[in-house]
Amino acid sequence: MPPNTTAPTGQQPGKSGRKKGRKARLIVLVLVLAVVGGVAGGAYWSISTVRASFPQTKGSITLDGLSGPVDVKRDGHGIPQIYASSDEDLFMAQGYVQAQDRFYEMDVRRHMTSGRLSEMFGKDQVDNDEFLRTLGWDRVAKEEYDTKLSAATKKYLQAYAKGVNAYLKGKEGEDISLEYAALGFTNDYKPQQWTPVDSVSWLKAMAWDLRGNMQDEIDRSLMTSRLGPQQIAELYPQYPYSRNQVIVQQGQYDELNGTFEGADDADGTSTDGTAVSGTGTPASGTSTSSSASSALQSQLSGLYEVLEDVPTAVGVNGNGIGSNSWVIDGAHTITSKPLLANDPHLSASLPSVWYQMGLHCRTVSDKCQYDVSGYTFAGMPGVIIGHNQDISWGMTNSGADVTDLYLEKLTGDGYLYDGKVKPFDSREETIKVAGGTSKKIVVRETHNGPLLSDRDDELVKVGKKATVDTAAPDRGDGYGITLRWTALEPGTSMDAVFAMNKAADWDEFRAAAALFDVPSQNLVYADTQDNIGYTLPGKIPTRAQGHDGSIPAPGWDAKYDWTGYIDQDELPYEYNPERGYIVTANQAVVDKDYPYTLTTDWSYGARSQRIADLIESKIKGGGKVSTEDMRQMQLDNSSEIAKLLVPQLLKIDVGDKDVREAQKLLEGWDYTQDADSAAAAYFNSVWRNVLKLAFGHKLPKELRVKGQCLWVEPVDTTGPVDEERRVRECGARDADQAQPDGGDRWFEVVRNLMDDENSDWWTTPASGAREGADRNRDDLFKRAMIDARWELTAKLGKDIDTWSWGRLHRLFLKNQTLGNDGPGFLQYALNRGPWKLSGGEATVNASGWNAAGGYGVVWVPSMRMVVNLDDLDKSKWINLTGASGHAYNAHYTDQTSKWAKGELLDWSFSRQAVDRSTSDTLVLKP
Repeated sequence: MPPNTTAPTGQQPGKSGRKKGRKARLIVLVLVLAVVGGVAGGAYWSISTVRASFPQTKGSITLDGLSGPVDVKRDGHGIPQIYASSDEDLFMAQGYVQAQDRFYEMDVRRHMTSGRLSEMFGKDQVDNDEFLRTLGWDRVAKEEYDTKLSAATKKYLQAYAKGVNAYLKGKEGEDISLEYAALGFTNDYKPQQWTPVDSVSWLKAMAWDLRGNMQDEIDRSLMTSRLGPQQIAELYPQYPYSRNQVIVQQGQYDELNGTFEGADDADGTSTDGTAVSGTGTPASGTSTSSSASSALQSQLSGLYEVLEDVPTAVGVNGNGIGSNSWVIDGAHTITSKPLLANDPHLSASLPSVWYQMGLHCRTVSDKCQYDVSGYTFAGMPGVIIGHNQDISWGMTNSGADVTDLYLEKLTGDGYLYDGKVKPFDSREETIKVAGGTSKKIVVRETHNGPLLSDRDDELVKVGKKATVDTAAPDRGDGYGITLRWTALEPGTSMDAVFAMNKAADWDEFRAAAALFDVPSQNLVYADTQDNIGYTLPGKIPTRAQGHDGSIPAPGWDAKYDWTGYIDQDELPYEYNPERGYIVTANQAVVDKDYPYTLTTDWSYGARSQRIADLIESKIKGGGKVSTEDMRQMQLDNSSEIAKLLVPQLLKIDVGDKDVREAQKLLEGWDYTQDADSAAAAYFNSVWRNVLKLAFGHKLPKELRVKGQCLWVEPVDTTGPVDEERRVRECGARDADQAQPDGGDRWFEVVRNLMDDENSDWWTTPASGAREGADRNRDDLFKRAMIDARWELTAKLGKDIDTWSWGRLHRLFLKNQTLGNDGPGFLQYALNRGPWKLSGGEATVNASGWNAAGGYGVVWVPSMRMVVNLDDLDKSKWINLTGASGHAYNAHYTDQTSKWAKGELLDWSFSRQAVDRSTSDTLVLKP
């Protein structure tokens, strides 16, 4: 029962929300009273069992350890605002309240970060635990807590843990959460005390999902088995600097004084004239050629499978993660003060990864320093994204390359480095297994990091048998893969959270942000004095000339070591730019003259440029932007790839009247992917088929999806499936093909190929039921249009008047752990959905889908906020689900329908506004 927070593909049939809601209510009244099938002893749930874990939100509770009373005020959506008179009381109360709402989620997370999932869920999680123990997140977190964090931060973490433990005191599992009652049927697991390190470890899990280009490193290396350098370069195009703006357009050289000697130029040569290849290695060198050896190929193909099984924390295993944030200064807003918007794109999870709350000192003073509100994680004190009384900030993933994979030469009890054998740093770990026997593993590390390949028996065998070319050392005992990653070094990100929470101006904010070393994030800023800004903090490595981190490197050669980290004063920033706004949406941070390589794998700017264009169109001629305008921008569904492809698709003579009927949907379409749009449904199916036809059979087998067929069971239908068409469609495909994910990199790939009508990428062989091969671009487009018509007929029916994007593009919310692999009725009880969504891949309203798996929603704007710096009480926010992690609590998913419609809730901040919105008040007494 892995804690996979990733949304399902959304292809399974679903009932209407109205019917599902009625049946869910019946479960409360009926099913929870039933005997759980197959459980010894006839254990059952009663209504009292379901409600036993609901939080007390009224009256008073006595907590040992408080120095004074604390008020917990909850609004109509259960969102808490906490009022205290000391910092320690404030964070102790935060721990208590979050545990009330979300302790089961917190408990699962800490078991994931510490590699102890098997203690909760049994032997099926041993492999995941082995990998997570190898990474050693909790060990790094403990070292961080012991040696790096400030005394004040430790004090707050201790107070938070004290609050969590005050909630746990005297409670059995079923008193805490329904999931514990279910777990109690199969093992005797008991929740343990919370520790400060449990909170710090969560930042490591967050960093893992936001780690940058590690997957691209693996993909590029695997591609070398079948594709040449030019083909790989075509699949990883240069960032389109001339078309899409970078984040920082002014100010990044204020302290750099121009370019540095030896910096890489955009034309692929360094300033000393050394040629650099498209994959970041010296074009003529042989010293790195072993990176493309069969040893590396075999190791990486095995690592691929290992990584796919690792549970996600906030993202989708490093793939497809994006976010939007932007800020507009007062000269261009109707309030004459800045507006700031943020919507991080993460995996759809239930409950949402975010937890909304306010932390307020009754009087801000040296004794009690905080007055802040926003989004945090259950299990962590402080606020991650939000605003205080003076400033606001938002985050998006920068994509900075902070990971490198190394191929290591293993020999005896050590590894080769600069011609000498060095001993491993080794440790033994014991994995306890619920209902089973404990397992011991040995974790080995080189100077580059943990040996990931030790965690898979097949990888170990492959490493021993691998053949390599003459540029690599003799095989000896074989080869392995290690990971160098900034998050495996202790840092100060937890210090940064508290410092940002109380920062009062730009200088204090930037100083606080500099402590946020992992993960590296784009931070946008606005304050009540009408200043806006951007800064890129983070521990970002520098590498030797000719090694840019784009592919794995030979670990035995010292010249591929990291050479240091970019100094904080040399990282990009921008303050009050003349244009009056700043946009970050995972695009390139800096232009091609910046003297350091931040990454070779930016997002390509489709979303960021669309946001910039929307802002420009609004402020052109002196126009002003409102909070409502910011909300509408967040909901923009325009498809950039449709604008490029549809004019060409409309020129193609498809012949078949049924296909022509679908093609006509695109005539006059405004490229907006609304949930009720039939044109959006058809275009996205065409796009998916274009990707499969153009690239699927050309990529190496390691990147292929085994046995995949575009046809799946209909989303909803009352009649029989057209079996003949199913056979035609599936027979028209190789059974062993890759399927690109459809992200904005593929937008750029196809855009660059559009003018080359006879590119080899447009050719496909005839196979199965297919008649003839595709010889050029328009042949392939025609075939994609035909196949899309067949596919949607199978899924949505022959009548195109019934087609809509929302019928394909649906969101299912799955409760972590038991909602994925628990008993069927339990999954039904815990999970929610579907919701039909607008938006799509690489749009501002980024309800992302993965072309490799279908049209179901995979990642989403996990929350949305718009902060009004003129009147903070007029700010707006929404969460994906709700405040509660309890399945039948009123606040389990009470925000989701509003979120799906693009609505925002009022966000009270001042004491007067909070009092007006308060529904329940709980007093915590010492």
